[in-house]
Formats: sequence, structure tokens, C-alpha cells
Amino acid sequence: MIELVYHVAVTADLFIADKNGVADDSVFLYADDGGDFFESVRQYHAVFMGRKTYEYGFQYGLKPGEPSGIAQAAHPGLKHYIFSNQMEFESNEQVELVKEDVVSFCARLKQETTDQQKKIWLCGGGNLAGKLLDHQLIDTLILKVNPIILGEGIPLFGASKKKIDLKLTDIKSYESGVIVPTYQIIY
Repeated sequence: MIELVYHVAVTADLFIADKNGVADDSVFLYADDGGDFFESVRQYHAVFMGRKTYEYGFQYGLKPGEPSGIAQAAHPGLKHYIFSNQMEFESNEQVELVKEDVVSFCARLKQETTDQQKKIWLCGGGNLAGKLLDHQLIDTLILKVNPIILGEGIPLFGASKKKIDLKLTDIKSYESGVIVPTYQIIY
């Protein structure tokens, strides 16, 4: 079964963006990991994104149906699955618009993929992650915790209130105060 990894930058109070959806370098220290993030993204075989996460790239010139900039820069050719009932664009070899139920799609994809070496990167957003967590579909959580408290914003798991145990499997730290814990999710 394929592994689904929620790999995301967060604030110390676990927001993935500010209240306006901004997740740029005014909030997050993207350049401070010595290239570790880009290197780690190369382990993934596909990326899942919710509509708002995907649309965030539009302000940087991304057009519907194109692969996201950060994913493309880190891993050219990475297959994108964009989950939205509101967007309209033609799916292509690199970017697939998924309008069916996210839980059913993810569960089926995980079951159909027998290569246990394959991993899917759940890039965001919080609502998508919350749905997948509530249905026990996320296997690993990797947080790039930035040394900032926003007080309000978009929560890591949207509206999910489910209690889940985590097992720390790795942790990295950087001089800036950024830490990157990796957790196995225990259901």
C-alpha cells in the first residue's frame, strides 16, 4: 500500500497560512533548510492538493492545468491530483482534476498501488488534510515548524477535532529555530 505523507510548513501554533491564506516568506522561512525540503520532495511519486492550495500558485503565474511551481521546481514530472468540485480545467498527463469524493479516491489509490516504496505528498490544505485524517488515510506527518506565532490562520487539519496519537521517528533543527519533526500516525 502506498504511503500518504502530510509534509507541510506550519507556524509554532500550527497554522499552515495566515487568516488570508498567505503562506509566503513573510510567514515561513523557506530558504533556511539548506535545500532539505527540495531534496525530501524528490521522494514522492505524486502530490495531492486542495483547490485553495493549488490556486495559491495563480498569483505567481500558474494557470489551471499546470503543475504547481514549488512541486515542479523540486520534482519535475511529479503527478498532481487537484481535489475540487468548483474548478474547471482539462486534466492532462501531469495534472489530474479530481471531482469525486476525496476519501474514496484516496483509499482506492492507496489500495491499488502495491509498490510500498511509493509515497504521495499531501501538500495541503488543512480541510483536505482534516478529511483524510478523520478517515485514517494519512500515514506520516512531517512538519516544518517555523518560529512564529500567528494567533489565527488556516489550521493544520481544518475543522478536524479527532484525537490521534503520534510517534516521533525523526527530528531536524536549524540555526534559525526551524524544527522538522517526522511522526508516524497511530490510528
